[in-house]
Amino acid sequence: MLVLLRNKNNIIFTYKIRLNTIMEINLVFATNNEHKLTEVRAIAGDSFGVLSLKDIGCFDDIEETEDTLEGNAMLKAKYVKQKYGFDCFADDTGLEIRALNNAPGVYSARYAGEEKDSKANMRKVLFELQNKTDRSARFRTVIALIMGKEEYLLEGAVEGSIINEERGNTGFGYDPIFVPESSSETFAELGAEAKNTISHRAEAIKKLKQLIDAKQKI
Repeated sequence: MLVLLRNKNNIIFTYKIRLNTIMEINLVFATNNEHKLTEVRAIAGDSFGVLSLKDIGCFDDIEETEDTLEGNAMLKAKYVKQKYGFDCFADDTGLEIRALNNAPGVYSARYAGEEKDSKANMRKVLFELQNKTDRSARFRTVIALIMGKEEYLLEGAVEGSIINEERGNTGFGYDPIFVPESSSETFAELGAEAKNTISHRAEAIKKLKQLIDAKQKI
């Protein structure tokens, strides 16, 4: 069925959901990243509806100008809330490598340049880790949620290590070189279904689901 949504400028948009699904809450996910959007929708399941920026007629490139994951996530959520009026959430994710003083961190997407080339980013990380014995790392996701006048920050993280070469054909970003502690395979080898049960983003989205469930019961 089609859900009709009206933004603060009185423009109506439609969003399609499954007929057998009851979604009491629809949130805009402030991202243009199709990989993230697909992953978050899979993790969220039927807990709440996830609208894309495109669904609300937003085609803006929201620049990440803050120097923390928390700052960037809240910046993007506030942009959508203030300009379009919808309850929304945004995330920022960083790969933090101990031997590199937690770099690339907040600059993970553009570590090798503003082109945001995942292959180049991985090559740079592997080059900088040459001859490093400590390969420990973690992925950390911060979600900023704005519902009404309330703002929340939620975090998910997964510990692991960086291997010496790319492995696997699924996922995105640094997935081919990151092995979570609970596995001997990289995120790119695990596949989406397995990754979405243990990943940093999965942990953060689970906390988001718990918060929404709690608010629905009030």
